[in-house]
Amino acid sequence: MECAGRGSRTPCSGPAMRRCRRCQAVAYCSISHQVSHGNVHKKECQRLEQQMKHVHVVSDFPFTFSEEATMQVCDKRETRCSFLIKQGVHRSGMWTFECSCGASTGIFDCSRLMKDWNLSITLCPCREPSIPLPKLLSGWKEYYEWRFIPLDSPVALLLHWPLTLYWAIKLADQGNLTPEISNELCIHYLGPEKELHQLSVFSELHAVFPDVRIHIDLVGPAVPEERNGERIELRDYAHCTETNCKCNCSAESFGPTSLQSGSSAVTLKLHNGYYHDCYKDLMKDTPPNLIIAPNAGVAAYRSWLQTIELINEIKVPAFFSDYCEEACNLATSCISSVTGASPTIPIQLNPFRQPLAVEDSALFLPCYSNCFIFGI
Repeated sequence: MECAGRGSRTPCSGPAMRRCRRCQAVAYCSISHQVSHGNVHKKECQRLEQQMKHVHVVSDFPFTFSEEATMQVCDKRETRCSFLIKQGVHRSGMWTFECSCGASTGIFDCSRLMKDWNLSITLCPCREPSIPLPKLLSGWKEYYEWRFIPLDSPVALLLHWPLTLYWAIKLADQGNLTPEISNELCIHYLGPEKELHQLSVFSELHAVFPDVRIHIDLVGPAVPEERNGERIELRDYAHCTETNCKCNCSAESFGPTSLQSGSSAVTLKLHNGYYHDCYKDLMKDTPPNLIIAPNAGVAAYRSWLQTIELINEIKVPAFFSDYCEEACNLATSCISSVTGASPTIPIQLNPFRQPLAVEDSALFLPCYSNCFIFGI
């Protein structure tokens, strides 16, 4: 935990052990830093106090591993590494970047599309759904039941990327922000980072949007320059470890018969740069139906200013997620200062947030990837 007053003129005197008595969400290294930060904190203290009252809801997941993946990680009784080791996926394929030690190895080949879950057939969605899709998947429990995956499977740790996108599309539909989805959907996906090493999980969009061709433009400075313009066609689901499974044996592309022969149900294209710089080139292709910026950190990066101005100008529905509710509050404040309007879709808990807590967050609030979401 970092000292909330670390930006003061004097350096921190030690670990942040003095928590604010009212909100209990921030901590300080000393009385002097708490006093110097007082004018800043009093503007957020009441809001953080309310958020702290709902931490049990934020950390509520249906999985058999929920306690160790949430509260035990937050309390430092467990780490993301130790949790992944117990799941048998630590530093393995698409799971490599789910912990700091895996991300720091530098041995992961980001130019190669990882297509394996490194899990048994019973633990992963490696094949077509066996029953029709419900009208609306309301959360992880319903999704796991539909896909016949047991609640001890860790796949939600990676599937939160495509299913957060699924949820944003459903929110846009419920809010009448987009025309009814036909057989094609174009999405501009802003600021990908870790996802660039986990792209195969986006094949699950075929399962939740059957009969729809989906094209996603992933735009951001983290896209390697050598991959700029790269096109990826996801023609099958990520594979399980069983060699006799259909996912490993079949050479056929997935997809309903309504799709034209040889077409890809999910197509990704990578673009290096900021969205406001790439937009004109992107518009040479199909205009977007929706924009999404996962874990955006709008309040933390000035580069968002021009992008927000552009989104406001083009009037395309845009969704932003972040690690905690407070980050979304700060984001909506920044966005409103540019657009002059409040969010069209208010800040709300994402039912498809990642069920593994972030270590060493800046607040005592539990933080999860894609935890809260809102739309403009």
